[in-house]
Amino acid sequence: MSLKENMTMVREELSSEERFFESAVKAERFVKRYKKPLIALAVLIVLGVGAAIVYDAQKQADVEAANAALSTLQKQNGDAAAATELEKRSVALFEAWQLSSALDKGDAVALEALGASQVASVADVAAYHKAVLAEDAAALEAYALKPDALYRDFALLQLGVLLLREGRTQEAHQKLQMISEDSTLARYVKPLMHYGVK
Repeated sequence: MSLKENMTMVREELSSEERFFESAVKAERFVKRYKKPLIALAVLIVLGVGAAIVYDAQKQADVEAANAALSTLQKQNGDAAAATELEKRSVALFEAWQLSSALDKGDAVALEALGASQVASVADVAAYHKAVLAEDAAALEAYALKPDALYRDFALLQLGVLLLREGRTQEAHQKLQMISEDSTLARYVKPLMHYGVK
């Protein structure tokens, strides 16, 4: 190797070392300049992760306590402490249990109260069963006309049966025809459509 090549190689090494040291100095200046905000950011990240872990643990504890309270209520229906604990831990599960109890007892008053539930599925099922228990054709029709009704086809079938009992055959047939052919209840519609035909 010639002296010129050696000098070029040494210059390249020195310039790469200079660049390395220059970037190290810049990084050190950056860290010194933003030391407090960087520490605050690190602390916030640690606190955020810690809070998320605590939140998840609390949620899991609530789920386990709610399940234990529900299990107790299923074994001992009148346990007020378990009912209070369930309501405290999970309002949705508490209202579902109340709905189940009201349906078992045929309690129209409890179903009326649950009709105002914030849990949409509980309110929906309570409204349907309240109308069925009362054999209220107007309530069944109003329920069946709701676009998001869970038991729409059941309500229409029940409404058709009530109208047939009252001798309002044409109205009953109109309501029964509203049941989708894809519905599992469609097989009950055909025999009812022949009822009252002369």
